[in-house]
Amino acid sequence: MLFIIGVLVVIGSIAGSYVYEGGNLALLWQPAEIGIIVGVGAGSVLISTAKHNIRSALRALGHLFKGVPYQKEDYLELLLFFFNATRVMKIKGLVEIENHVEHPENSELFKISPSLISNMPILEFLRSNIRLIIMGVDQAHQMDQIMDHEIEVEHDSYTMPSKVFYHLADSLPALGIVAAVLGVIITMRSIAEPPEILGSLIGAALVGTFAGVLLAYGFFGPIAFFLGRFAEYQTKYLECIKIGIVAYLSGTPPVVIVEFMRKNIPMTFRPSFHEVEVLIAAHTMRVTN
Repeated sequence: MLFIIGVLVVIGSIAGSYVYEGGNLALLWQPAEIGIIVGVGAGSVLISTAKHNIRSALRALGHLFKGVPYQKEDYLELLLFFFNATRVMKIKGLVEIENHVEHPENSELFKISPSLISNMPILEFLRSNIRLIIMGVDQAHQMDQIMDHEIEVEHDSYTMPSKVFYHLADSLPALGIVAAVLGVIITMRSIAEPPEILGSLIGAALVGTFAGVLLAYGFFGPIAFFLGRFAEYQTKYLECIKIGIVAYLSGTPPVVIVEFMRKNIPMTFRPSFHEVEVLIAAHTMRVTN
């Protein structure tokens, strides 16, 4: 919603101020200038970016309407999952948790944290690292290094869409100049024409510079920044999971594990200690030895 409002504010501010000063909006419609900027910009992306990264960037545009990848409720479900999962591992052992990991659709652990089941990349990240514990990785520092490398790989994937749009935004002002120069070349061919015709041709050429700068700083630059922040929030969620797993391997009690994780949640989405306490009290699984 904020994305749509922002686009309307940008367009409204430009159009409204321009008309207020006596401008004619029809003069800003120069398909040739805009075609040069958009076409060459798209071509530069095709030259510099792998096909799968272009697909990823286009899919990431949907994030503009989502806002953030994870809300407070998602973090609360993650904390609840870790509290119950680590209790199961400490009381009943790794064999019991393996049943939950391999069959999450039938697991009470995952049923009380449905956002984990619905998010396949996160579910696989969680399951693959718990499997390592089941397979015998029991050194906290070793697991810390393994997960750091995995998170780094995931972070590179998360940030690729923002890099694509940053590249496009950086190129657009220069491409606007290219379009303007081509317009000036056409104008010079008509140098003998009356001033009113020359003025129209020069104005059309200047639209190229205007469009390039507007698209870069009014649209694609902010889109790239937003996607970069979106990627940071995605990475923070993975880091929260890492803290829980490393804390478990260090022998930390479940209730303290959850508190360690809570402190790593971004302030905007961080639940209070009381909120977590109430949630755990209401949804603690019965685990008997």
